Parts: sequence; C-alpha cells; structure tokens
Amino acid sequence: MAHPVDHPSPNREPRPDGAAIDILLIHYTGMLTGAAALERLCQPDAKVSAHYLIEEDGRVVRLVPERLRAWHAGVACWAGKTDINDRSIGIELVNPGHEFGYRPFPEPQMAALIELAQAICARHPIPAHRVLGHSDVAPERKQDPGELFDWPRLARHGLGVWPRALPEPSVAPGLDWFLPRLARAGYCANADPAALLTAFQRRFRPETVTGAPDTGTAARLTGLLKILSRAG
Repeated sequence: MAHPVDHPSPNREPRPDGAAIDILLIHYTGMLTGAAALERLCQPDAKVSAHYLIEEDGRVVRLVPERLRAWHAGVACWAGKTDINDRSIGIELVNPGHEFGYRPFPEPQMAALIELAQAICARHPIPAHRVLGHSDVAPERKQDPGELFDWPRLARHGLGVWPRALPEPSVAPGLDWFLPRLARAGYCANADPAALLTAFQRRFRPETVTGAPDTGTAARLTGLLKILSRAG
C-alpha cells in the first residue's frame, strides 16, 4: 500500500484514558466528490472527521492519527456500548451514496481498503466480527456503506464475517423472534425494529433490503450467530 497522504483535520481529540480500540467502522462519504468530502471532514464547524479517507482510485488520505479520537460515528451503539468514537477507527470511502447516485465501490478503492484495514487490525485488538458498517451502529440514521459494498470479499481477507445461510424455516418468524437474536449479534435493541432489520439485511442480505421479516433473513441471522458463538 502506498504511504497515506497526510491531510490533518482539526476535528480530533484525545481518547479517554484506557480506551481500547476494538472496532473498525466503515463509512461512505455520501457527497458528490471526494474533494467536497475532504473539505467537510476538515471544517471545524462541521464537527465531523474520520481517521482515513480512500478515494475511488485507491489513494489513501490520513486525517486523524489512530491514537486520537475522530468524530465519525455520531449517535451510535453496538453490543450495548455507546462510546463508539472512543473505541473505533473510522474509514470513509468516497462514494456519492444513496442521495447522490450510489454506485459500486471500484477495485482500486476496495484493494486499498483491504490493505489498510488489515494493517489497522494488526496494530489493534480488533476481531473480525467487530469490523462494522456505519448502518450497523446507527441503523435509524445511516445507510452506509450500503448494500453494494462487498462484505463477503472483506470476510475472505479476515475483515468482518459473512455467514452461510442455514436451511430456511418453513414460515417467517415475527419480529419477536428477530429482536433478541439481533441483540445477540450486537445490534442495539433500543432502535426501531424495522430499522434494525433493514440494517441487518443491508449488511448480510443485500439482495433483499425490505425491513420485513422473511425466511431468508432468518436463515442468514442464524448462520451469523453460529459464527459468533465460535468466536466467543
């Protein structure tokens, strides 16, 4: 990987004493151009930043040193914890997002992300199942990196997990079946149930993002929980 280009953002602060970095959080920029996103991530009044930004051609920009806290997660929750910025490293992928013409993430960008993410996870105790998307931790507010992001490819490189769907039940379970299992997977149960299910589908069943319970989503969730049970 080419050495990241430093473009410091003022939107940073020390992490709390003793904070362990145990989440890698992936975003898309959701703006028309990478230049516009970079400008916003460095505006003091925007109060937003990330540790890294990756352009569509694979160029990597470092905005905030990993030892410092960037402001990328916002109001968020995972596995019962709400201090996501304290404990995470954030990577922004240049992509216009759902509002401005969402499109697949190009090969140079994905290759750069994998190399960068592997290096980050080698430096910090981030297990594969805690490589997350923004929509995982903020399901009522965020859609990124979205259903076009290649999570299976990341999982093949030890980044994130990708479940094999088990046999589908004959009848779709109701939300009362899904909610405790989504909580076991890490999703925070105080969010709107349909938003939780949509976030799970966006991440693990991108061919069917409806927010409605169905047998295929149940099978994929069961497969995920099997992986997580082995991970401890």
